[in-house]
Amino acid sequence: MLLSELEERERRFKLALRAGVPVLMLVSLVFYALFVQEGKFELTPINGFLIAAIIFITVYFNYFLIDLSVKESVVDQTTQSYNQKAFVEKLQAYKPNTLVLLVIRNLPVINENYGTEKVDLLLYTIIHKLNSMLTRYGFRNPLIARRFGAEFVIALDSNKEGIKEIFETFIEENKIIDEIEIDYAFAIVTEAQGNIEQILGGLKDLILAQDIQPGKERRKAANNVKNAQEIGEIEQHIIDALQKRAFRLTFRPLLNTHTNTVDIYEIVAKMVSSDQEEILPRVYLPIINRLGLGVEYDYALTEHIVKILPLVDESVSFTFNLSPFSLRNRSFQEKFFALIEKETILPSRLIIQLYERKTHHDLSGYFQTLNTFRQRGIRICIDNFGSSNASMEYMKHFKFDMVQFDREYVTHLQDQTTHAMLSSLIGMSKSLHVQTVAKWVDKEEQKNELIALGIDYLQGFGIEKPLNEAQLINRYN
Repeated sequence: MLLSELEERERRFKLALRAGVPVLMLVSLVFYALFVQEGKFELTPINGFLIAAIIFITVYFNYFLIDLSVKESVVDQTTQSYNQKAFVEKLQAYKPNTLVLLVIRNLPVINENYGTEKVDLLLYTIIHKLNSMLTRYGFRNPLIARRFGAEFVIALDSNKEGIKEIFETFIEENKIIDEIEIDYAFAIVTEAQGNIEQILGGLKDLILAQDIQPGKERRKAANNVKNAQEIGEIEQHIIDALQKRAFRLTFRPLLNTHTNTVDIYEIVAKMVSSDQEEILPRVYLPIINRLGLGVEYDYALTEHIVKILPLVDESVSFTFNLSPFSLRNRSFQEKFFALIEKETILPSRLIIQLYERKTHHDLSGYFQTLNTFRQRGIRICIDNFGSSNASMEYMKHFKFDMVQFDREYVTHLQDQTTHAMLSSLIGMSKSLHVQTVAKWVDKEEQKNELIALGIDYLQGFGIEKPLNEAQLINRYN
């Protein structure tokens, strides 16, 4: 049984005692007044009023306690683990050595395909199986809480080695429960002392960093174990780097297959800490978004890029990623267009990349936003085209300037199905007068085959190695 269930039972028992005492007193007083005291009891208006008042007060008091019981419950009603509020309060006294965030990635899909009762039972089963496994490995009374719909936080009173392996084993053993496939992710913070909200935010950042990694690589590349001090230091490094505009840009050449020249560079941005260590986007972007600094970051990056453009040939354009949240922000739009006018930049030399896994809930409003940029001459590109339904849905309703195909189409080009799908997508793009880009081209045979398919641009080590900022400027000066 979960520790939270035991605590909730104890709390309800105490509440039942508090509610039962006044009822017992009421019964005793009425019994005494009717049958024990000397003299005949008369139901006078005053006596009737007093009895009614006592009954009303008792009923009202019990109703108040029951209502208070519901509001002050320490458990999540679905899983019987601690709820978020109770868990945070517990952490203040418990002071755990280790915190773990366990996420069920595909819970939205499960909710869409199974009834509420079955999903609730699934969540209940997962948490109780996890509690049993932790107990089996010697963790006494682990605190388990449901943070949000698909997120669970586990507090452990030990820094013993092997916690990561325990959770990996749990995931492996519980991939399928009641014939439902489950996609898990987890992150661990050790020495979990300090600002609890910051630590919980750091755990979520580690999960998001895994999600940014494509496919199978995300679990191999993800460093999902850190200590609380590291999380605080990383967050501070990112804030400092943003304030100092400490960017390190890499420029990936895109070869125009029609002119055999490079006239577009794809920009990959990294941030640099005060000790000159690079911070990767998969690390800093979740933190920047959590801190509400996404618009500031996107504008700072745009400002840096726009100042480089005059240092290269006028025939050269830059393509780079901006968050849809920034594009929809009115303040960002005003500053963005004011910057272009100030630097007298030809707007068509800027190509904004969009990459969204899910279709935006307000497509018409979103397309109006994109049109605001296109009407000013900015070109719009879909990145990782063909990797999700969202990109295809956008293509149906908006006239894009460019699409960059998902890397899987190039790396698996020899596969007959992949080849046929890419050929079809290129044909569709040509019919719509949309330029096409194939990335991660490393081999000569890939290059030749893609050119034969009619691709417009190629990028990868098989075309040309990326340049840093100094190398790019020296090439054109």
